[in-house]
Amino acid sequence: MSSFSALHSLAVAAVRRAYQLTSSVFNRLVKNETLTKGDKPPVTVGDYPAEAVISSILHHAFPGDPIVGEEDEEAKLLSDRIIGLANEALTAELGLRDSTTWGIGPGQVKSAEGLLDAIDRGSHPGGRDGRMRTIDPIDEVKGFLRGEQHAVCLSLIIDAKVQLGVIGCPNLPVDPAAPETRIGCVFTAVRGHGAQQLTLNGSNPTPLINPQTTPETLNFLESVEAAHSSHSFNDCVLSILNITRPPTRMDSQAKYCCLARGKGGTYLRMPTGVAYREKIWDHAPGQVLVEEAGGVVTDSRGEPLDFGLGRTLGEYFGVIAMGKGAYSLVLAAVREALNETKAKV
Repeated sequence: MSSFSALHSLAVAAVRRAYQLTSSVFNRLVKNETLTKGDKPPVTVGDYPAEAVISSILHHAFPGDPIVGEEDEEAKLLSDRIIGLANEALTAELGLRDSTTWGIGPGQVKSAEGLLDAIDRGSHPGGRDGRMRTIDPIDEVKGFLRGEQHAVCLSLIIDAKVQLGVIGCPNLPVDPAAPETRIGCVFTAVRGHGAQQLTLNGSNPTPLINPQTTPETLNFLESVEAAHSSHSFNDCVLSILNITRPPTRMDSQAKYCCLARGKGGTYLRMPTGVAYREKIWDHAPGQVLVEEAGGVVTDSRGEPLDFGLGRTLGEYFGVIAMGKGAYSLVLAAVREALNETKAKV
């Protein structure tokens, strides 16, 4: 991992400071500090400063890397709060493998203009060539507001291929077999060098190996929000596969993390409408994580996800993420369900 080691440590540090910020915001969240963006998910005062923190750290260390993320003019409506929260996270004591050269640590206060500019850097259009980062500071906001699963996500894409992914999950159990013991962990993957789970402070790296999925052990992970993925389609696939176990519903890219460590057999996310487009930042870190753990991530046609089409995955054919053992079986069931759906139209 030599060529990516410093970059990997920086990415973990950026995500760690961001989720410490979002956890702090949740614990002291005030209802009238919540914005809404039309019919989009609610955006809290945690979203913008978390993006400012990650973007500021990345820009300090790698000023030439563009960022694809959710920049928004509404951030300026909360500028005083954003500045305070972001600087609180950026100036916190150095943690494991942190470096002051990244613009973090005591005394590293950023100006209001600098932090708001950091948010605005997320407007890069994406594309097929060159380096770019994706940031999702709170994925999924509704899960965050419920105090359930959400994630802070970061990736590095080079020439349309995801090379590095970091996902911080403040509410995911460290040990899925003992969910009441400790919660909160970080998942990382570097292309060609495997995937691992870390503690919230970035220590105790544990390699992740996705076990071989079999039809007998297969179960489904799906989004909590029906607007994000067709639950009825998933039910049809389950019926074709003769699986009676109910799916596990979970917000955010924490689903990819569960798959990578062998908890959950298949993450199936099918479109709810013909005009739907998935953002690349919602899948880039999870894709490299699952693949480096030994799993597979494709669309419903069996094709790899294409991260070179811009800010979205283009015409959306859904996502199938799972262990390799029963992939062909699930893909065949998805195709059968698609044919059944078309026949009913």
